[in-house]
Amino acid sequence: MRYILSLFVIISLFLSACNTPPHSTETENTVPDSLARVPSSWIEDRVTQAHERLNASQAGTLVWQSTEAHGGLNRWFSNGPLAFQFNYQPLDGGTPRNTYEVADYWSARTRHQAMDTTAEYGWTGQSAWVTPPSMEMPYNTRFWSLTPYYFVGIPFVLADEGTYHEYLGEETYRDRTYDAVKITFGENIGDAPDDYYVVYIDKETKLVGVTRYIVSYPGYFPDGGHLPEKFMDWTGHQTIDGITIAQGFDTYWWKDDQPAEHITDIEVTRAEFKPDVTDAYFDAPENASMITDL
Repeated sequence: MRYILSLFVIISLFLSACNTPPHSTETENTVPDSLARVPSSWIEDRVTQAHERLNASQAGTLVWQSTEAHGGLNRWFSNGPLAFQFNYQPLDGGTPRNTYEVADYWSARTRHQAMDTTAEYGWTGQSAWVTPPSMEMPYNTRFWSLTPYYFVGIPFVLADEGTYHEYLGEETYRDRTYDAVKITFGENIGDAPDDYYVVYIDKETKLVGVTRYIVSYPGYFPDGGHLPEKFMDWTGHQTIDGITIAQGFDTYWWKDDQPAEHITDIEVTRAEFKPDVTDAYFDAPENASMITDL
């Protein structure tokens, strides 16, 4: 996994070309001290731009309709940072990862607390860090800093600038019919611009029920290439302060146009918005070790 998205701040918006996680778009650090005080005019402008961009195509319109069904971009940004526990448990011998994350979706920043150690790590918007500096993590924390952030943020993160949308047609899964939309990324967007996602948007409710994706992170594939496609079945939905997100995911390999071996269980719990979290909370602590390698 990996998945870090391209979010943009209205006042100083520009695409990141290097030294960023997959799909993050860097911004100047122009948010207020409390992220609850992001001006409503900034949010309105950002949502207006997303509406105009998405509704220029059939696939984009479906993504817009899904963001509305999940609570709306305006509320998503207005609620402030989202906190949640992301418990990732591989069934194939991989490394478990269980952290409590606070995610600032306005500026693409995160801070994690590991549930089984004293480790903390995160993404400042420009760089990754981990503390204590002597801690040897059993997985790539730069890669993981915004990975849960992206999955939990679907479909809102799919409205990002730098994302491209293609309608793939209808898919049927567990007796429900979905519109399948493929999401790709602009050249040089973050660490893994070759990643793609396919989301299944319920034709009736417009809620997302499935996410398919590949992992092409260069830290894992320095010579190019990617893992086989995975199929992530949403195990349910939960609504917090008007925003609907996943309760969890069952992940399978995608083979012969259908889910195959069950390889990962993921639970998303303790979800709540934290509007009073300060901007400084996402800075790297003074004793942190900065992560420069992919």
